[in-house]
Amino acid sequence: MTERSAAMQRYEPGDIVRMKKRHPCGSDLWRILRTGTDFGLKCEGCGRFVQIGREKFLRLVREVKEKPDT
Repeated sequence: MTERSAAMQRYEPGDIVRMKKRHPCGSDLWRILRTGTDFGLKCEGCGRFVQIGREKFLRLVREVKEKPDT
């Protein structure tokens, strides 16, 4: 996914995304808990919560693995 297409992708709370770098627990899957000027993410491996800025998130995200059922 290019940086431009990542920026155009719509991210919503509940989405599970794959990131470029792995968390120290070994998982590269994160659940989006909050969106806005920064993103609140929860590691799907260990449950750790992190908050990162929008620009950094858009640079590090690879793909959306799962969307919540609506």
